[in-house]
Amino acid sequence: MPDQPTSLFGYRKHWAECLGPAPWLPMSRPEMEQLGWDSCDIIIVSGDGYVDHPSFGMAVIGRVLEAQGFRVGMLAQPDWQSAEPFTALGQPNLFFGVTAGNMDSMINHYTADRKRRNDDAYTPGNISGKRPDRAVTVYSQRLKEAYRDVPIIVGGIEASLRRIAHYDYWSDRVKRSVLLDSRADLLVFGNAERAIVDIAHRLANGEKVADLTDIRGTAFVTQHPPANRTLIDSTSVDEPGRIKAHPNPYEGMEPEPCAEGQTEDNNEPAPVRLMASSKQDTHAIRLPSAEAVTEDPVLYAHASRVFHKETNPHNALPLIQAHGDREVWLNPPPIPLETDELDWVFELPYQRLPHPSCGDAAVPAM
Repeated sequence: MPDQPTSLFGYRKHWAECLGPAPWLPMSRPEMEQLGWDSCDIIIVSGDGYVDHPSFGMAVIGRVLEAQGFRVGMLAQPDWQSAEPFTALGQPNLFFGVTAGNMDSMINHYTADRKRRNDDAYTPGNISGKRPDRAVTVYSQRLKEAYRDVPIIVGGIEASLRRIAHYDYWSDRVKRSVLLDSRADLLVFGNAERAIVDIAHRLANGEKVADLTDIRGTAFVTQHPPANRTLIDSTSVDEPGRIKAHPNPYEGMEPEPCAEGQTEDNNEPAPVRLMASSKQDTHAIRLPSAEAVTEDPVLYAHASRVFHKETNPHNALPLIQAHGDREVWLNPPPIPLETDELDWVFELPYQRLPHPSCGDAAVPAM
């Protein structure tokens, strides 16, 4: 895994850059026709109402992809009772991007007492019930019904939190990775700008989605782990069982006073150096299987600790977890954006308003 990723400014723009930015990412065929588009390259499906503002994840991803020269459409809160609403913009040339929105759909719908909420701050008019439970899975399944062969890339907080076997509070049981239930081709976790731009350009250049296995911040399902990887058992990284308290090396010691005329060192602290791991390209950590963590709470806690330890993008190792006869592979997290890249993302031509289809209905989260 390269520790110096391609800059967001380092890609050759897709041909549609010549069309310029759209006033709004289109949500209907008439809007596409006004822009002179015959198709979309990428269509984003979101559980939030469409607010073209950088505090809404789907707007950020949409505008970032648009700035790379792609024609991006938006399906905000489609009716999930059938596959037909998911065909409103036609078939995209590259892929569908699916997100539940800025919130996990289950937290959006239910209180901690599992009582149904009666409002939704991310929906025009603060109306609840405009997205399904477990929206990532439901949206992806409907898209597979409508367009079986089009790649589906899932992301956002709901997908990120469910990328390995995880405890589901609402059903009070351990569920398998969302990749398996959604049948998505790739899962993008964390800050997705780098990964989604790389995915879009590589698919546009003719690569197959099944070959995109080396992108940071992504997870996918495979039959076999890469042959060139040495798998490390997770128990060699963290011992299952109760966590032992770390001894205090200073216990019982009294600080010695400074000698006469001596002062404490007032040197400026040196900046922290992020040391890259030499094993990121050669090793991976095998977590206990989904079946094992379902049956054994101790192994579940152990897997969760290892999962959370491997989050530093500069030295985290890939993770792999068996789900029956398939494997879920997690690449290391993405390298954070540089200052100029982050500034560029927030300076893109957002309208900073709800889409006109919202009418006069306010979106409270804005």
